Amino acid sequence: MKEYEFFDHTADVGVKAFGKDVSEAFANAAKGMFDIITDSSVISSKGTYEIKLQADDLEQLLVDWLDELLFLQSAKNLVFGEFKVNVDENERTLSATVSGEEFDKKTHKIGTEIKAVTYHMLEVHKNEPCFVKVLFDI
Repeated sequence: MKEYEFFDHTADVGVKAFGKDVSEAFANAAKGMFDIITDSSVISSKGTYEIKLQADDLEQLLVDWLDELLFLQSAKNLVFGEFKVNVDENERTLSATVSGEEFDKKTHKIGTEIKAVTYHMLEVHKNEPCFVKVLFDI
């Protein structure tokens, strides 16, 4: 099964991420997001961050998850390539360990800057096939 695919929408770019469950789909959405920002295949796992979130629903949890990663990327100049995500669908909580490193122009290519995660076309499908769909403002 492929991890994700991109789709275009006016001045935005979207990711449809797949997984055997919601946790894997959330992780693959993050991979897709960082492949927009840079080539995530060259990101080393030099440091790890723990992320814990809770939201009113899974759609909000997806936005909060990607927003948190985008914040770490822009505020701390970090890029991530490895995502271990656990989503509790009943409690609407997420706990994750993400690994990556500081962005370095010598190592990482400059991709497209993501300004924001949007709610437009946002989807979380819990049943097979499990996938999430999110649109980024670029």
